[in-house]
Amino acid sequence: MLILASASPRRREILESAGILFNVRPADVDETPLENETPEGHVRRLAETKARSVWREGEVVLGADTTVAVDALLLGKPEGATDAARMLRALSGRRHRVLTGICFFDGKTAETAVEETVVEFLPLSEDEIAGYIATGEPFDKAGAYGIQGAASKFISRIEGCYFNVVGLPISLVYRFIRSNLR
Repeated sequence: MLILASASPRRREILESAGILFNVRPADVDETPLENETPEGHVRRLAETKARSVWREGEVVLGADTTVAVDALLLGKPEGATDAARMLRALSGRRHRVLTGICFFDGKTAETAVEETVVEFLPLSEDEIAGYIATGEPFDKAGAYGIQGAASKFISRIEGCYFNVVGLPISLVYRFIRSNLR
């Protein structure tokens, strides 16, 4: 049985919708970026750290981490309304990258990969930003938005995997499962 090292309800929903059997064992790790760490390196490191932190003998664990990158700026989960507004202003009228690192760990081997999706936001007014923050939706999401919710109206274009932006690139996950866990 696959173990998901995440408390994310969105990751659970994606795996369930795809018909993949799993159990949940959330990882509790420090997600602070390291000095000079690239966005790709950051999500890859955290995915592996999460997978290793919950692994038990005989299991295969899936760790994942998602971040939003605007230029060199990493946008994780906002620390409050002011931080969410700062992030949404940074995304307004611009393209950004959503990166999810995944790691499958079986106690011996850690197989990692990073999926990237480019997302383009419409320009946002201060009223739109405040209104979206008032929904409460931004607070548990990297980049302070959920593509699958109220922020969907702000997104003019995506290039790449939609599910990656939600939090788990399911096709990438399934390719690993199909190749290694049958």
